[in-house]
Amino acid sequence: MSSTAEPILELERLYHRWKGPKPPVLDEVSLTLRAGEVTWIGGRNGAGKTTLLRLAAGILLPQRGSVHIGDLSPESHGGLYRRQIGFLSAGDRSLQARMRVSQQLDLWGRLAYVPRARRAAMVADSLRRFGLEEFAERRVDRMSMGQRQRIRLAMAFLHEPRVVLLDEPRNSLDDDGYRLLNEQITHAAKRGATVLWCSPRGEDRVIECDASFTLSDGHLERVA
Repeated sequence: MSSTAEPILELERLYHRWKGPKPPVLDEVSLTLRAGEVTWIGGRNGAGKTTLLRLAAGILLPQRGSVHIGDLSPESHGGLYRRQIGFLSAGDRSLQARMRVSQQLDLWGRLAYVPRARRAAMVADSLRRFGLEEFAERRVDRMSMGQRQRIRLAMAFLHEPRVVLLDEPRNSLDDDGYRLLNEQITHAAKRGATVLWCSPRGEDRVIECDASFTLSDGHLERVA
């Protein structure tokens, strides 16, 4: 991907330190993600990858530094900023156990302000893209861990966000689920979104990326 592609998400000099004597998990971290790019960040558990994604998603606000999607910032534009984002968090508890799978996706579509006239079609398309059609009327708490991960991924991609943030997206996925994930990452990039995903294991980089980084001791280093 050319460096002249449109910048979508810009993280500038982010600093974050949790309470206690430990050093900052993020120390002057900057990253620009462009339209059509897929970017990977690796690092050990506790290195700050999830913190970085939560800042990018507008769930956490920067202690120092800034986060922007175009002219939007999470501090000034709140919900409008977050509607540009599709976010999968590792250990995500956003699923409603007693809902049917189709209801869960419809709820997510409403939260993302997908117009009612388009929502049913987008839910149906998400069920198809993640191999969940036959489970549409099954309760979430009766799905396997791998199937629940597919639901979370379907939620992240549902509203065709400009920015897709994925924290350990391969968790619990079988080979078919991993293939579907790859297809949707590729599709998102082709429509001009930017995709940032994190994992602790270098072997996960079998997903084709435009850039790869490691996060260690609060600093981001490009490796490819």
